[in-house]
Amino acid sequence: MKTILFVCSQNRLRSPTAEQVFAGYPGLEVSSAGTNHDADNPLTAELVTWADMIVVMEKQHRAKLQRRFRAALRGQRVICLDIPDDYAFMQPELVELLKARMARHVPLYSF
Repeated sequence: MKTILFVCSQNRLRSPTAEQVFAGYPGLEVSSAGTNHDADNPLTAELVTWADMIVVMEKQHRAKLQRRFRAALRGQRVICLDIPDDYAFMQPELVELLKARMARHVPLYSF
């Protein structure tokens, strides 16, 4: 079972969409969190250590993750999808973009 943590700023649009899209895929256990302190599900050291792979939506999320949780990052793969905050929750264009960009990083799965 591969554990993947999706991260955006508020955990309201992009990362919860990614969590919902990939939740049903066999062999994956997914969760999502936000880098902001007032995020719906704030990023914690426990979530960081839980994940085999951390997928951030923007470079700023990777920077915050590395700055705040450097000690908890223990060789996890951190991937940036470069998806701007221009989409609504479960917007079809966002879903397709997430599937396309994730396929590059998890080639064993056909999204």
